[in-house]
Amino acid sequence: MWKVGTLLGLALLQSAAVSADYQIGIGRADCTGPAAEIIFMGYAKLSQVGCGLHLRQFSRAFIVDDGENRAVFVTVDSLTINHGVRRQVLKNLNSLYNDTYTEQNLIISGTHSHSTPGGYLMDLMLDIPCLGFVQETFDAYVNGITQSIVNAHENMVQGKIFLSTDTLLDANINRSPASYLYNPEEERAKYEYDTDKEIVQLKFVRSSDNQPIGVLHWYAVHATSMNNTNCLVSSDNVGLASIQFESLMNPGSLPGTGDFIGAFASSNLGDVSPNTKGPICIDTGEECDFVTSTCNGDAKNCIAFGPGDNMVESTEIIATKLFEKGKELFEQDGFEVSGPVKYIHQYVDMPTEKATITLDDGTEQEIQGCTPAMGYSFAGGTTDGPGEFDFAQGTITDNPFWDAVRDFLFPPTEEEIACHAPKPILLNTGGIDFPYPWQPSVVTTQILMFGEVVLLAVPGEFTTMSGRRLREAVQETIISNGGSENTKPILTGHSNVYTNYIATFEEYQLQRYEGGSTIFGPHTLNLYINRFKQMATALMTNETLDPGPTPRDFSSQLITLVFPAASDGVAEGQNFGDCLQQPEAATVGDTVVVKFVSGSPRHDVMHGRTFLTVEKSTGDDWVVVATDANWETRLWWERTNSETGESEVTIEWDVGEGVEAGEYRIRHIGNYKGQDGDIYPYEGLSDTFTVS
Repeated sequence: MWKVGTLLGLALLQSAAVSADYQIGIGRADCTGPAAEIIFMGYAKLSQVGCGLHLRQFSRAFIVDDGENRAVFVTVDSLTINHGVRRQVLKNLNSLYNDTYTEQNLIISGTHSHSTPGGYLMDLMLDIPCLGFVQETFDAYVNGITQSIVNAHENMVQGKIFLSTDTLLDANINRSPASYLYNPEEERAKYEYDTDKEIVQLKFVRSSDNQPIGVLHWYAVHATSMNNTNCLVSSDNVGLASIQFESLMNPGSLPGTGDFIGAFASSNLGDVSPNTKGPICIDTGEECDFVTSTCNGDAKNCIAFGPGDNMVESTEIIATKLFEKGKELFEQDGFEVSGPVKYIHQYVDMPTEKATITLDDGTEQEIQGCTPAMGYSFAGGTTDGPGEFDFAQGTITDNPFWDAVRDFLFPPTEEEIACHAPKPILLNTGGIDFPYPWQPSVVTTQILMFGEVVLLAVPGEFTTMSGRRLREAVQETIISNGGSENTKPILTGHSNVYTNYIATFEEYQLQRYEGGSTIFGPHTLNLYINRFKQMATALMTNETLDPGPTPRDFSSQLITLVFPAASDGVAEGQNFGDCLQQPEAATVGDTVVVKFVSGSPRHDVMHGRTFLTVEKSTGDDWVVVATDANWETRLWWERTNSETGESEVTIEWDVGEGVEAGEYRIRHIGNYKGQDGDIYPYEGLSDTFTVS
C-alpha cells in the first residue's frame, strides 16, 4: 500500500511539474550600427573601416517568468557588451516598466562578431582601436537592445521550454592546442575533444496551440569566419545561422521579420576558431610553429583558413552546420524544463578578490587577483587575426625596447610584475586612470536559473577548459544544495562587461594569446569559480549576498577622434539616387550589380528599414524579395570625392537557386547631409531587368 501511494504521489507531482507553464516573451529588434567610416571592433586593425553592409545586426531577447520572478537573456550581434551599454538599457527600461528589469535579472551577451562597428565599450583600451568613443554605435546598440526587450515584454504568452543537446563536429577547432596540452593529462582524458562540441538548444513553445515561437542555442565558436580584410558590417557565422533558422520558420518573410525568433549565442569560445583548415604559413605553405604560431619568427604570416575557399564561403559553411544541427534538435521532443525562476548578481572588484584553493597535494593556498594588465602575447594576435610588429604568442620574456616604451607611459610596480608572472607585462592598463580607466576592474558575475537551466553570465572569453571547470563546479554546487540531478549549467560568454580572456592556471603558464590576455593574472579562473560557487549556494539557500562595488560611471569623460559624418555632394548634372550603372539580365548563379549616386550611410542606421530592396514584378505590382539583411545582397559605399562630398553605393545581388524567373528591379534608399547640416531622404531605382 505504501508503494502504491508513493508512486501515485510521484505521478501527481510529475504531472503538476509538466503542466506548470511559464510566461514567455520573445522579441527581436534591429541594432545595426553605422555602416560606413567606423572602425570595426575585434581585430583591432585601424585599417578595418566599415564600407557597407552585408548582414544586419539584431538583438534577440528571451523572457521567462514563473509568476513570482522574471529572468531575461539577450543575445546581440555585436563583439561584446560593457557596463555602459547595460546601464543605459536598464535606464531605458526603468522609464517604461519601473523596476521590472534590473541588473539582477538581465543578462546581455554579445555574439562576438568581429565585423561590427566599435567605439561603444567606453574603457579606453577597448575603444582606442576605433579612435575612441563612437556615440552612433553606442546609440544603435542600446536602442536595438532596449527595443528587443520591449518587444518581448509586450508579447508574453503562456508556454513551455524544452532542452535538447547534441554533438556538432567539424565546426570548430582549438586555435591554441599547445596551451590546452598544459592542462593536466587526467583532466584532458575526461574529454574526447580539445574544444566543446556540444550544442545546446532551448525550444520555446506556446501552450495555447502547442506552436513553437522561438529557439535559443549555445555553441562554442568564434564569430571570426569573416577575417580582418572584411569591411562590410556582418553578424558573421552565428548571425547568419540565426537568419537561416528564422527564414525556415517564417516562410515568405524577410530577414528580421516574422513571429518566430531563432538565436545562436556565444559560450566558452576563448580558444575556439571556426577556421577549421587550421593555420598555415602563407609565405611558404608550411606549418606554423606549434607554440608561437609564427613562420620563421613572424606571426603575421601564420593565418588560419577554412572550411571554404574564402571568408564568405567559410561563413556560410559554418553557419549552415550550426543551422542544420539546430534543425535536428528542433525536431526532437527534448526534456521539458520545470521549476522556479531565480537569479543572483554580484559586482566583484577583481584586483582585490581573494580565495583559498586546495592544491593537488592537499595543501591550501591563498590566491588573489591582479590589477589589469596585458602581456606581450596579446600583441601577437591569434591565427584568426595576427598582430603587428615583432610580437609572438608564447612570449614569457621581456624585450628591453618595449619595456622602455611601457615604462615611459605607465610602469608596473614590482608587486604587479610578480602578481602577473610568468606574464611579461606589455600594457599596465590597471596602473593608469588617464583620461579615464583603460580596462574594467569591477566585473559582473551573475546566474539566471529557470528550472534545470542555469545560465552563467561570464564577463569575457573563457577557454574550453576554463568553461568546463566552471560548469562542473556550479553543477556540483547546485546538486549538493538540493538542486535537480538534471541541472544544466550553460556558460553565456561576453555577458554584461568585457574583460578579455580567462585561461586556466596551466594554460596561463605558456602565455599564448589567451593567457597573455587574461588581465587579472594567473588565478583569474579559480577566483571566478570560487565566486560562482558562492553565488550558486546562495541562490539555492535563498541567501542574500552583498551586491559588491558599483562600477564607476565615467561616461561624461569620454573622448573621441571620430568626426561627424561630412556633408554630401553630387557632381554637376547628377542627383542623389541617380542610377550610374544599370543591371543586366541574369540567370541563376549570376550576380546583379547596380550603382547609385549616394549619401553616407552614417546619416541613418535605418533600424527596421533597409538601404536596398530587390523587387519582383507581379504584373500589377512590385513585391520586395530581398533587403540589405539578406545573405544574397551586399551594399558597398565609397566616397569618390572628399572635397565635394560625392559618394557612390554599389549594390550586389546573388541570384540563387530559389529565385523565380521574371522581371526585377533594385531600389536604393538613403539619406544625405546638405550643406545646411540637415539630413534629407532620397531614393533611386534601377531599370527593370530579367532573371531567366
